Amino acid sequence: MRISTSAAALAVGGSLALAGLIAPAAQAVGTTGATGTDQECRSLGVANLYGEFIEGDDTHTPDAEGAVAVGGNANFTGGFSVGQELTAAEVDALPGKNALVVAGKITGHNTQVMKGNGVYGSKADGAVVEAHQGKITQGASPIDFKAEFAKLRAASTALAAVPQTAGATVQADGGKLTFTGGDAKYNSFTVDAGKLQGAKGVYVKVPVGAVAVINVTGGSYDMAAAGTSGFFLWDAGKSDFVLDDKLQSASNGAIRSKLLWNFPTATKVTKKGDAAWAGSVLAPNAAVSLNTPGVNGQPPSGGAPINGSVIAASLTGTSGAETHHFPFTGCLPGTTVPTTPATPPVTPPVTPSGTPTTPVTPSASTGPSGSPSTPVTGKPSPSGSASPSASSSAAVPGGASASPSASANEGGNLAHTGSGPVLPLAIGGAVVLAAGGGIVVAARRKAAKRA
Repeated sequence: MRISTSAAALAVGGSLALAGLIAPAAQAVGTTGATGTDQECRSLGVANLYGEFIEGDDTHTPDAEGAVAVGGNANFTGGFSVGQELTAAEVDALPGKNALVVAGKITGHNTQVMKGNGVYGSKADGAVVEAHQGKITQGASPIDFKAEFAKLRAASTALAAVPQTAGATVQADGGKLTFTGGDAKYNSFTVDAGKLQGAKGVYVKVPVGAVAVINVTGGSYDMAAAGTSGFFLWDAGKSDFVLDDKLQSASNGAIRSKLLWNFPTATKVTKKGDAAWAGSVLAPNAAVSLNTPGVNGQPPSGGAPINGSVIAASLTGTSGAETHHFPFTGCLPGTTVPTTPATPPVTPPVTPSGTPTTPVTPSASTGPSGSPSTPVTGKPSPSGSASPSASSSAAVPGGASASPSASANEGGNLAHTGSGPVLPLAIGGAVVLAAGGGIVVAARRKAAKRA
């Protein structure tokens, strides 16, 4: 079928503009869904390479098993080691192979970079920074923290806009709060911070290999408020929940490696000091504390770890509160590219001036991508398949169009448009259409000149 110049230009222009909205991922994997579409799998970009990725200051001791990147100052007084559990391939993937990046001033008389290099902006008097298998340099940060956190905030907001997966539940039973999702690929949950704080124990049950994103709404979260004892993950082989810790985890760590706690609006997140946290934490606007706050002038207490990565505005952790090297490996929503060309929208052909034309009005059911829209029925699509709206949208951080079912909602039981989630942002769609329209105008002018 012949495609008009205007239609082709609109399609190309929209694709280019949309691509500009999406942050490059540290790891992108093409997968083919049941509907015959290739979905690009996105991670959290550069942040996904670091166990601690902090926009501002990081005050921490005694160690981080993964890599550490700090956009502000780093206070490692008391001793700090970095990168002990990194593999050679993980070191090679780091910007400049830097397992430690401190854009500002580093303080501490005993900072040890176990694997990889280290770079800092300046050093306090008496500060000691040593590398065991690399080199330490003073210089500019290889990471643009401002740009990366702009992307991370957009991604966090977009992830929170994904409706709760069809059939997924957030069930409170006394002091027990259970997240249950059955989708084999992607499970989205939404829970209020107050409800999460009321849990003595947090339980997560999803299939092995499935991504679980738990979106926590509210301005702050305090794990110590209810005395949460721990996180329990479902082990299908044992048909039971397993308390997560460094030396034990459900399905040999397969569940926690794809578990992401998303705090899009929180400005403060506090972990209970004596309970390990399972999964990675995305809190780009929050000051994160790894300890139970002190009372009556006492210092923070507790030394239990986070078994995952931390992405935050700032971080504090003392008394043995470590970040263990269990990076997030899940596939987050990205662009969905059809394997066959989409039918373009019908547009008036470009004809020489003075030639009578018959205007063609596009159908109201045709979306910006040219794919006819499908009414939302509320029925979930089969596991692994992409919903009709997903074929024309970018998920992180924006989509070309926003369907009513994909709008942000509150509550535990939200509609779901399919297992291939869409993260719509009206701004993304507007930019796409504007860029596409500009290319259309240019194409028409060029054609008119030729005529």
